[in-house]
Amino acid sequence: MSLTAKTKEELLRTPIGAKSAAAAEASALVRFAGKLDASIHGVTMIADFAEEAVARRLILILETLFMSSPKFAVVSPGSATKETKYEVRLDTGVEALYRRLNLRTQSGHLVVGMPPQIVSGEIAEVEAAWRGAFLARGALTEPGRTAALEVECPCEEAGLALVGLARRLGCHIRMRETRGVERVHVRDAETIGVLLSRMGAPLARLEWDAKLREKQAQMRGGQRLATFDDANTRRSVHAATVAAQRVERAMEILGDDVPEHLAEAGYLRVEHRQASLEELGRLADPQMTKDAVAGRIRRLLSLADKRAAELGIANTRGKDTKAT
Repeated sequence: MSLTAKTKEELLRTPIGAKSAAAAEASALVRFAGKLDASIHGVTMIADFAEEAVARRLILILETLFMSSPKFAVVSPGSATKETKYEVRLDTGVEALYRRLNLRTQSGHLVVGMPPQIVSGEIAEVEAAWRGAFLARGALTEPGRTAALEVECPCEEAGLALVGLARRLGCHIRMRETRGVERVHVRDAETIGVLLSRMGAPLARLEWDAKLREKQAQMRGGQRLATFDDANTRRSVHAATVAAQRVERAMEILGDDVPEHLAEAGYLRVEHRQASLEELGRLADPQMTKDAVAGRIRRLLSLADKRAAELGIANTRGKDTKAT
């Protein structure tokens, strides 16, 4: 079972709890997985999920706390979807439900990001909202390689709201766009651990931490520093360290404009400063040749140096590019 599946399974065992927290979780489930469909018969709310248990949990909350009568359906793979989806559909009382979930304002406008009542609410509501967002569209990859916790967002505003909620939990994260989809993206291992705990998945955090330590031990064992006295090894380590420093500067210069495939190579170089290009290639997901890794890093540095020249700031070698 994947870490994503294990995490969601644990989160689904979290008791529904207080009404305010349950409402916050339901709001996030609907906001990140739902949409409104207007027709001559009225407005319908449709939320689809990859896991049946998540859909059942939303139905339970809506039936128990809001006396709604949503329908459950299984959508088989076809032209609209490549995988089986589990759908929650509400045909009546949609407007009233959206108001009670604070997804519609008193003036009748739909909330674009997340309800301000949740953003400024109690910490239990903030944690529940993050739990709902992760259950709806979250994923967690294995430690090592390009490990990350991600939540796919329906729009930039919803993602920014989730970033703000994470900040209230003491976590500083960022958004990025991948293949036209906005995502909240967390790479820092400690931050991922904190979010897992705050959402209600302490066992998943323990497994995450254990796998992280295992990967780090493998990396330390794989670094050939026992032959550090060898001149060639010293030169290689020095070159790798310098390259990592240049990559860090490149990421600062480009900010969120770093192409994803170049960013992944850059993150590997920074995180594993003394690893060889061949080792970095094995750590990549999918794996790459050392020439492919080197090529991506060269393109990243070249792109950053070009941007630095345009902005008149120091490039990746620390040289001032302002016109004299």
